[in-house]
Amino acid sequence: MGRHTFPAVLLLLVLSPLIPRSLGEIKSEKIVADPRSMILFEKFGFARGGGVTISVSEVTVFSSLAPPDPALLGFFLISEESLYQALYDAQQRGSNANPNPGANSDTIFCVLSSPYVRRLFTFRDLSPPPASSYNSTLPITAPDEYSLFFANCAAECQVTMSVHTKMYNVQPDGSRDYLSAGQSRLPSLYFSFSIVYIAFLGVWIYVCLVKNRRFTHRIHLLMGCLVLVRALYLICAAEDQHYIKATGTPHGWDVLFYLFQFLKGVLLFTVIVLIGTGWSFLKPFLQEREKKVLMVVIPLQVLANIASVVIGETGPFNQEWITWNQVFLLVDIICCCAIMFPIVWSIKTLRETSKTDGKAARNLAKLTLFRQFYIVVVGYLYFTRIVVFALKTIAAYKYRWVSVAAEEAASLTFYVFMFYMFRPTERNEYFAIDDEEEEAAQVALQAEEFEL
Repeated sequence: MGRHTFPAVLLLLVLSPLIPRSLGEIKSEKIVADPRSMILFEKFGFARGGGVTISVSEVTVFSSLAPPDPALLGFFLISEESLYQALYDAQQRGSNANPNPGANSDTIFCVLSSPYVRRLFTFRDLSPPPASSYNSTLPITAPDEYSLFFANCAAECQVTMSVHTKMYNVQPDGSRDYLSAGQSRLPSLYFSFSIVYIAFLGVWIYVCLVKNRRFTHRIHLLMGCLVLVRALYLICAAEDQHYIKATGTPHGWDVLFYLFQFLKGVLLFTVIVLIGTGWSFLKPFLQEREKKVLMVVIPLQVLANIASVVIGETGPFNQEWITWNQVFLLVDIICCCAIMFPIVWSIKTLRETSKTDGKAARNLAKLTLFRQFYIVVVGYLYFTRIVVFALKTIAAYKYRWVSVAAEEAASLTFYVFMFYMFRPTERNEYFAIDDEEEEAAQVALQAEEFEL
């Protein structure tokens, strides 16, 4: 076991709940001259009666030292609870092993011999060259969430091989379910939320184009596009997960999934920035600094979606998978921070204007509205980035769908609140102010200045 194995695998386990989606649970991977001592291929939640099929072919092993013992290379399954124990045991016992590269293999501790793992096969079980292949289906008798690893315990050894895996559970009717036990409800969950957003869009169209057409601004139309894209994204996500559930692959739905995922992210951040600047409500144009925010956020969203595609279409076996995860997280944090600046600028501008233009009530109403919006945006970003991740991490694998439901429920709540706050209406916080409210606002602003 290499000295960097333990932290690297721990990082994989930490980042694995962040995977936006995956290509499917039937996967074909090509490993080329890979020297890593541990390679994580997949995590999957098995119910009773599930199984894993693994096929390995075109296996070649290159070592700059003596030919390695084939028993030191192989595949194994392990639960997350046992993984920490096995890795720690390997780290401790490996550090006490003979460091001499030419030492006999018996002195090397390999995770494949650990009592905590379920060894599937080693390279000793491969067919003779030139085929050098192995194919087997193994039933899962103890339901749990297992990780499929390849272990390379041989020193200075590089492995090339083609790996084909299938992980599945068996439904009551005997058909295979290729979604993990904690994700099997996702197709119906996504579809249910898409219906809610379609109804939401219908209500928004009625409010904007029928009930209050005279008070509808361009921002309201853009908000309607956001709801439409969100509904289409959820429909594609539902179909994508349905096909993975039934067949193990998304059957092309992943293209539309990524398209609407990109449009959803760009439109959401754009709408928040435009509302935060008061565009279309308070002024018909954007200032240079606000344009710069959009010029930063939109390219970053493009980069985030490229990272999402790479993460989803490859998997943790890829050597750059951790790097792309880190890029995705960094870009997401930058975008979340960037969209807060326009709201803060608007609050600051309104506070300064309220002291000079003599329209205290109107400015106080705007100031209050933008403060509320700021708090809601911060709460939404905190919940979907921190709380949802915590749910993904701590929830039992059978209830992993709960984190998705919580994220979608939070998003729907945020949309409803934002759309209600900035709906088109004749009497809103921007324009309709009477004399009594003006006098009360003057007193409130004076009290606020005194407190500051």
